Amino acid sequence: MARYARYHASGEINSEVADQAEATARVRQAFASRPGVSTDDLDGLTVAAGDWWFNLRPSNTEPLLRLNVEADDETAMAALRDEVLGIVRNGSGI
Repeated sequence: MARYARYHASGEINSEVADQAEATARVRQAFASRPGVSTDDLDGLTVAAGDWWFNLRPSNTEPLLRLNVEADDETAMAALRDEVLGIVRNGSGI
């Protein structure tokens, strides 16, 4: 299966937040003006560019945001994961 794995994935990462909508809005704002980035709201917030994407969605039963990140390489995935988590958890990127 390894040869078919296109992306490096973070797996689901949960963050407890007081206001799911406000934290999601901060992430949306941070990525909205970046060139080549598209967003989708079908299941939470999905943000994608050419070689990476992430989905941030609220839990329906807990005060959590669930993050999944994928990128072409491990370094890009880790940097994107850390940036989004910084916005969600601290109010700004790391």
